[in-house]
Amino acid sequence: MTLLIFKPFTAPGKRRRRLLGATALAGAVIVAAGFGASLLTGISYAGTAGPAGLTTATTGGRPFRSSLPDEGRAPAFDGAADWLNSRPLSLESLRGKVVLVNFWTYSCINSIRAIPYTRAWAEKYAADGLVVLGVHAPEFSFEKNTDNVKKALADFDIRYPVAIDNDYRVWNAFDNNSWPAFYLIDAQGHVRYHHFGEGDYRRTERAIQDLLHEAGSSPAADTVVNPAARGTEVAADIDEIRSDETYLGYRQATDFASPQGLRSDATQTYTLPMLRLNQWGLSGTWLAGAEAITSGPAGGSIAYRFSARDLHLVLGPGIGAGPVHFQVTLDGKAPGKNHGTDTDAEGFGTITDTRLYQLVRQAGPVGAHTFEIRFTDPGAKAFAFTFG
Repeated sequence: MTLLIFKPFTAPGKRRRRLLGATALAGAVIVAAGFGASLLTGISYAGTAGPAGLTTATTGGRPFRSSLPDEGRAPAFDGAADWLNSRPLSLESLRGKVVLVNFWTYSCINSIRAIPYTRAWAEKYAADGLVVLGVHAPEFSFEKNTDNVKKALADFDIRYPVAIDNDYRVWNAFDNNSWPAFYLIDAQGHVRYHHFGEGDYRRTERAIQDLLHEAGSSPAADTVVNPAARGTEVAADIDEIRSDETYLGYRQATDFASPQGLRSDATQTYTLPMLRLNQWGLSGTWLAGAEAITSGPAGGSIAYRFSARDLHLVLGPGIGAGPVHFQVTLDGKAPGKNHGTDTDAEGFGTITDTRLYQLVRQAGPVGAHTFEIRFTDPGAKAFAFTFG
């Protein structure tokens, strides 16, 4: 049963992550959510043969033509503010190539978990004429910093071209609405397939193979990639997730339980209450901004009652702050074998740059726990919790 996870986009400041059900039910869910029939192409497209529902046989020696529908000429990439790993690319310069366009942003867990596949496809099919093109469209203001994106490319070992789309010009040209999103452009410059969200990687790869075949290449159609994922790139344990993305900045904050209430653009001393599932609270002095909360001179702590295998928190050092040290506990104890990739068994870790940090990965049966992170240095900025 395939589950699709994606982060929809409506407008800056109004974003939330949704879980869609099995692909057999996804059409009804999407139509009910108002996304329209066009999204259904990204989940199931016409075809009568092959493991991905593609018509892959030639008849009478005629040139192969994929059954993937023609969704119209692809938009241009002219709106990109900058390019990394490549000179600026255009539809004209990519003529004759099959292009996989991936919209992503580097602190989004949904985008991160798709990276092993984009890396593997870029490597496997380069000789067959595939170009993987990342379009980095930021969610938070710190993701507009090109140096931050460059570091993320190095951290994730992304070597294919990446367009910097800070003003959402490429995003809007594609009429896109989610992270991650995938669009396949054929050798003639037409969009032939799109898919929103994590999952359905086999179907997407079969579509890649189909368009490469149509372009005259001969990719190995009997295999699909099975990339080794690590750390935050590991697929979510969907069956065990009972907690959803939670923003901490006042513009989108929900389920805040400290009795003082979240005070916008002002410094406030907070106390931790007893937390119910999916509630969070603060202890110590914090400044609540629109996107993030910032700890005061004496540090402070954040607690969250969650239920999921993985807990992530987007963190960064405040302006002028050096590395920020912290310790994580689960139910008041060191996490031990349940620590994440950015903490040790005692729960210790350090914020060195602004990104997503994996703080918990439950090694055994998944259950509900009270997570707390205590900062021993001032100036910690916290943006959003995500789970996996």
